[in-house]
Amino acid sequence: MEPAIEGSNPSRPVPLRGLSGCLRVRDEIKVFAGNSNPALADAVCAYLRVHRGSAEVRRFSDGEVLVEIKENVRGGDVFVIQSTCTPVNDNLIELLLMLDAFRRASAKRITAVIPYYGYARQDRKVAPRVPISAKLVADLITTAGASRVLTVDLHAGQIQGFFNVPVDNLFATPVLLRYIRERLPENQITVVSPDAGGVERARAFAKHLDAGLAIIDKRRARPNEVAEMHIVGDVRGRTAVLIDDMVDTGGTLAAAAEALMENGARDVFACCTHPVLSGNAVQRIEGSLLKELIVTDTIPLRPEAASASKLRVLSVAHLLGEAIRRTHYEESISSLFV
Repeated sequence: MEPAIEGSNPSRPVPLRGLSGCLRVRDEIKVFAGNSNPALADAVCAYLRVHRGSAEVRRFSDGEVLVEIKENVRGGDVFVIQSTCTPVNDNLIELLLMLDAFRRASAKRITAVIPYYGYARQDRKVAPRVPISAKLVADLITTAGASRVLTVDLHAGQIQGFFNVPVDNLFATPVLLRYIRERLPENQITVVSPDAGGVERARAFAKHLDAGLAIIDKRRARPNEVAEMHIVGDVRGRTAVLIDDMVDTGGTLAAAAEALMENGARDVFACCTHPVLSGNAVQRIEGSLLKELIVTDTIPLRPEAASASKLRVLSVAHLLGEAIRRTHYEESISSLFV
């Protein structure tokens, strides 16, 4: 288990005095999960020292999702852990139906804990007659019954504004930083953003490491295909650390690693919160010039990815667990936003 974040103190329910003057017990934390990432849900429950709630989430013979909550949640503080990763649509429907089930079961507050928020890349109209899918999914989650949302490293920060309920967008930066400091204690590091949109994330990372900053000017011919790259900044003789929120096909990272090595970088590492790793991404990463790809467990790895030699998985269970604990006890979570 990851060490607890400083100041954490998971504890027993605290007696409170109600309006009538009688003592009552603070609503119990109830953590449930769909089928997208049960290992992460169990790790979060272990951090919180609670049992995962009993819920049946299965399929009818025609593929429809069946959800049945197997315990009383009336008046409870419910947290539903579900990443909308592959299979994206199935996991999204599971989340929506679970939220609706808890709302109809009279849960007092329902928090959708979405470690990986799918459809986030479609956050604006970039062409005529296309949907803003991130907004539609936000509306669905709110309508289904979510009282608030807890997520990790949204692809675009403005997605928080798509919701009409509170959203806490945590960052995996503390987890990644701790590993980089241990892995590269003496190296001269340059943090590299793989595109202009990720500069803010890379700059914050570089600041904590007291490292240099470089940017890759990336031109795409079409989605998921990189045409050319130009590096802005000095990486010669330094260890380059690419920072991004997700790795999908792996094409950008492989091309970026090659461009950085051609520009004199000593080694190239990459840190990505969400290991989407679709298609031939694992083979592409394994065959690239990357020394190591560091990811988190917001998305479970396929067997071939789990056995890849260049992948290193870090857990965000303690980060999510601490955010859940503080949300339940109405404490500030500002210190978790590094």
